[in-house]
Amino acid sequence: MGHLEKTRRRNPAFQKGRQVEETALDDLAPLFRPADFARDRLIENLHAIQDRFGYLPVDHMAALARLMKMSQAEVYEVASFYHHFNIVNDGDTTPLLTVRVCESLTCHMNGGEALLKDLQGELGDSVRLMPGPCMGACDKAPAVAVGETQVVQADVPKVWRQIKAGGVLSASPKMDFDFSQWREILSGSIERETLIATVEGSGLRGLGGAGFPTARKWSFFKGAAKPRYLVVNADEGEPGTFKDRWCIENHPARVLTGALVAAWAIEASAIYIYLRDEYPEARKILQAAIAALEAEGLTAGMEIHLRRGAGAYICGEESALLESLEGKRGLPRHKPPYPAQAGLFGQPTLINNVETLYWLPEILEKGAEWFAGQGVNGAKGLRLYSVSGRVKEPGVKCAPAGLTVRQLIDEHCSGMADGHAFTAYLPGGASGGILPASKGDIPLDFGKLEVEGCFIGSAAVVILSQADDVRDIARNLLGFFADESCGQCTPCRSGTVKALKLMEADSWDEPLLRELSQAMRDASICGLGQAAPNPLLSVLNQFKEAER
Repeated sequence: MGHLEKTRRRNPAFQKGRQVEETALDDLAPLFRPADFARDRLIENLHAIQDRFGYLPVDHMAALARLMKMSQAEVYEVASFYHHFNIVNDGDTTPLLTVRVCESLTCHMNGGEALLKDLQGELGDSVRLMPGPCMGACDKAPAVAVGETQVVQADVPKVWRQIKAGGVLSASPKMDFDFSQWREILSGSIERETLIATVEGSGLRGLGGAGFPTARKWSFFKGAAKPRYLVVNADEGEPGTFKDRWCIENHPARVLTGALVAAWAIEASAIYIYLRDEYPEARKILQAAIAALEAEGLTAGMEIHLRRGAGAYICGEESALLESLEGKRGLPRHKPPYPAQAGLFGQPTLINNVETLYWLPEILEKGAEWFAGQGVNGAKGLRLYSVSGRVKEPGVKCAPAGLTVRQLIDEHCSGMADGHAFTAYLPGGASGGILPASKGDIPLDFGKLEVEGCFIGSAAVVILSQADDVRDIARNLLGFFADESCGQCTPCRSGTVKALKLMEADSWDEPLLRELSQAMRDASICGLGQAAPNPLLSVLNQFKEAER
């Protein structure tokens, strides 16, 4: 044994593991400042390397690990978790330009899979071609991302033209940013208590999905420890949802004013905006707006940090988002504690959705009674509905909360598209369930659709017609959830894959699907696994003839 032990000892002259190349360290030197090596900057730093080289070379990841005083395994596990990081090993000949073809619901309905096949035949191995999840361009489907640039209502010639341009993002339009309302608030035009009372009277709720009353959420911070943070959840990845993108690209100053108001209301010291990586145009606009705000000295002592996601739907879940902001894999946390108790960096953290913040300036300008009075059928306020599918004029529609889907189609979308008859709809995106047109007179509001096993969520309304098979729609949605599961818990990780396999059969095993769905709902850590069965249960409960 002594001889064996001796031969197993490592030669001290041989360094274990991947060695850091000096050339890689030299390459990274111009990209970073010492402050960039804080642990929570890891994902931003990975983006910086990929932006520079077009991919993530493993040598440069090793160099980054040394600079950040992290293990190489930690850096690699984070980079490999996110879809948008293209890790290239030594000798890898994978093309550097990535082309993603959206295969989520509305792109699926508009020929996304056929387009992917056409592109495979046309492009061959000249690019890194792959299917991708929702890109937030559901009203302009099908969508293709060529590098950082999106091609909407895409076809092969349009994609080719963008490939020849190198996938480079075009310059953002010049915009004027009006922060006069925030300047008035800073001058003392309203007290904090008055502000909170106004928001409470308006009935404003969280409009990212859960619908929790905004003012009540703010009240949790009374007496909370400091520092406190505001996190803006701009990671809308729900298939069918694109309203946050519309808000940021068209009204960035209004969104930032709302964020500043919310942060001021809870006495936060910093604002973190987590923006999905699929929105590079929105990122450039926000960067310019934040720079203008800082140049005018209007941050009120609050730091504003704009952070990029990296292609992970799970990071729309609030605790997974916090993990990602801290530079980690986006794995949901167990609750309690809740973010208001121990959120970002362990401090009390308010998480608000973009649309919620978008409405704050108008509520302060026109009053709580005005906003509350805009709803119909017992609902309060206005909503931004992301409408896509078989309507004549899809897009973001500003309409009263509580209207019906029939009103939304007829009064805001100019009716159904030519040749299409209304047969079914998704009231709340991929996880909100599916309802037949016969139930198109239910108010689109919190608490109204739940009796049917559905919910409005982020108000991503997808309209179906006789051209759509609800079983095929449900399979597409389950495929999305299976791809986007973070893998942390078995009920979601394995349950989504098993459900999808069962749904591919000609005849569905209803008892087994129901049992599996209940297990996922009861035992999954977060809302992804809990809501993933909703599409298949909708088919079983609402479309019995389609299930056979």
